Amino acid sequence: MDSEAETSQARVIWLLRRAFHSVEATKEIRLRPTGVTPANYAILISLGTSPGLTSAEVARRLQVTPQNIAGLISKLETAGWVERRVHPLHAHVRELHLTQEGEGALARADAIVSQLEADVTSQLSENDAAGLRSALLQLEKVASA
Repeated sequence: MDSEAETSQARVIWLLRRAFHSVEATKEIRLRPTGVTPANYAILISLGTSPGLTSAEVARRLQVTPQNIAGLISKLETAGWVERRVHPLHAHVRELHLTQEGEGALARADAIVSQLEADVTSQLSENDAAGLRSALLQLEKVASA
């Protein structure tokens, strides 16, 4: 079966999976010199855009278990990129914040991820890229319903 026939018969969810894994593999390779893994990046960008999240909130955002996040956050703390702070109203709650070093790591990694996104979307017309974003957002809503 030729590639075009294979693609035309492929399920959308299979194509999404293949595209996702291809982009993730490229992201991992490009991020490697920064010391930031794709999983680290997901946490750093979450805390960069929403400082003060708890570990449980980060886990829900990233759709992983709290146990998985706990180990990753411990590694980010050891690296000096994340710190825990006591919640101003609830002494038993620990908020997560980027340190200055964490902000630097995020900035370096985000520049690489932004370039990767530009490389990916450069393969599409502006209209196709906008349509893809719209379709993915719509699929996200459908899949989570």
